[in-house]
Parts: sequence; structure tokens; C-alpha cells
Amino acid sequence: MKPLLYLTLIWTFCLVMLGAYVRLSDAGLGCPDWPGCYGQLSAPDEAHEIAKVSADFGRDMSSEVEPAKGWKEMIHRYFAGGLGLLVLVACCLLWQKRQRLSRISILLPLAVIVFQALLGMWTVTMKLMPVVVTAHLLGGMTLLALLTWLTSRATLAPQLPSQLRPILIISLIAIVLQIALGGWVSTNYAALACNGFPACQGSFTAPAGLSEAMQPLRQLGHTTNGEALTIHHLAAIHWLHRLGALLLLICISALIWQLRKASPRWAGLIAAALLLQISLGISNVWFDLPLPLAVAHNGGAAILLMLVVAVLAQVLPVQNIAKATSPLSLTPREGKVAASTTMPST
Repeated sequence: MKPLLYLTLIWTFCLVMLGAYVRLSDAGLGCPDWPGCYGQLSAPDEAHEIAKVSADFGRDMSSEVEPAKGWKEMIHRYFAGGLGLLVLVACCLLWQKRQRLSRISILLPLAVIVFQALLGMWTVTMKLMPVVVTAHLLGGMTLLALLTWLTSRATLAPQLPSQLRPILIISLIAIVLQIALGGWVSTNYAALACNGFPACQGSFTAPAGLSEAMQPLRQLGHTTNGEALTIHHLAAIHWLHRLGALLLLICISALIWQLRKASPRWAGLIAAALLLQISLGISNVWFDLPLPLAVAHNGGAAILLMLVVAVLAQVLPVQNIAKATSPLSLTPREGKVAASTTMPST
């Protein structure tokens, strides 16, 4: 069971990275239809395949078909299909055991995958509408978080004090909001709108047009009135993401401080992930958003999310804390005894 859970989790992480690569390499519309690519199960790259596409569309498509982008998009879809099968098998096996797992927590990943498929279709049919693409990113991160929770609950024994739960939940909310802001930056192509660091366009205040830029129901590159977005709109989006990064830094630092005694190892891992993510974010600005660093920045957010969810899954229920007095005062041996006597074996 453990190997399957770990495989599913790693597969999901790789799919999130692959999705970021497709988006950041401008291949999101490499296939203008769904679920196929120009009506085929694979991206057309041969002369006779492109000729068939032209006949089907009623015009010469040779200048529009981009096989390289099409294959990136189709490989992403194949990978997503494989994940769907893995999650289905894993959830069926978890359903049979259901040790320390609620029914809804087992069913949620399946529901998210179905919704993700719809978002993938809408991403194409609605021509990369920012709110849809951002929702697609959040859906992938949600699936990753749910699978991290299931895997952690099934493989790791609860051992952390319940007093950590509030700061963990606050940190988790901060991470999700920051991922949403990062997705909004990416889907609006605003990553290079701030030409400096730490200031944005030479100022620390919000550029003009923030409220217009944050309107969700608008098309890519336009305001809700149909006017073209300016560089100030894009800079405002980027500025808000930087503000979110500052707030996230405060939340995660508080988490690390509270976690350092209960679990120095997990505190160290979260600190390393936070430092990596900050470094990647700054490097993307300094080096003009090279594709490998941009994709890695998405991966850094995913790793930070996984770590916080994994720690949250190990927090002891309140009733177990009451039985064991204060876990922070227990010796390592006493803590293990308390955990083994109050927790079901996994």
C-alpha cells in the first residue's frame, strides 16, 4: 500500500511541474480542442497529418499547427490520465482500510480529478482565461495537498502537540493564497512587470490599476471593459504577489519557531523549503524569468505546501493530548509509548 501511495504522490508532483512547464512555455493552446489535438489522439507533426487537419478545418493550417507545443500539451494530458487511474486504485484500497481516514477525505481526490478535467477543457475552450487557468493550477495543488494528507495519515503516526494546529492552519491558508496570487501573476504574464527588487518600478507602493487587474471575470490581456491591460496593471498584480510573499514569510517563520522543539527535523525541512522558494522568486526577477527557474518556483510552492500538510497530518487529536498531559514535557520514550497506546496501528 505504501509504495502505491508514494508513487501516486510523486506522480502528482511531477504532473504539477509538467503543467507549469506547459503553461510557462506558452503551450497551453498547443492543442485548440479537447481531449484530442486537432481532432486526433496525438499531436499532428507529419505532413499528411497536418494536411488532414487543414481539410477538417477548411483552411490551410500549416502555419497554425505547432507540433512541439502540441506534444507538450498532449503529454501533459496523457500524464493526467495515468494519474486518474492511480488515484482511483489508491482510493479503492484506502476505502477498504479507512484507518484514521474519513470517507470524505478518500473520495475528495476523485472529485477534484473530475473537476480538474473540466478545468483543463475550459482552459482550452475559453482561450486561457486567467481565472480558469489559475483555478486549474489551484486544483492541481489541492489534489497534491489531499494526497499528501492521505499518504501522511496512512504512513505516519501522530506525534505532534495539538497546540500547533492553529499556526499550521494559518500557514496553510497563507500558502494557498500565495499560490493563487502566483498563479494570477503567471496566467496574466505579469512576472516581469516589476523591473527590480525589492521595489516594484522604483516604488514600494501599489501601482495604479490594482482593482481592475484583480477582476476575475475578464479575458486575458484585457480589463472587464475590454480595454487592453497596461504595464501598470501587470505591475500591480506582481506587487500584490510580493506583498503576499512577505505575509507568508511571517506566517511560516512563526510556524518554524513553534515547531522547532516538537520536531526539529520538520522545522528544518520547512525552513529549507521557505529559503529555497524565496531564492527562486528573487532569482526569477533578477534573471528575467528563465524557464527552468520559473518551473522550479512552482515546484518550490508545491514542496512547501506538502510539508505543511504532512506536519498537520501528524498533529495529535485533543483528547489524546488530555490523556498524555503535555507532549512537550514527555521524554522521547514516553512520547512513543503514549502514541502507541492511543493511536491505531497503521
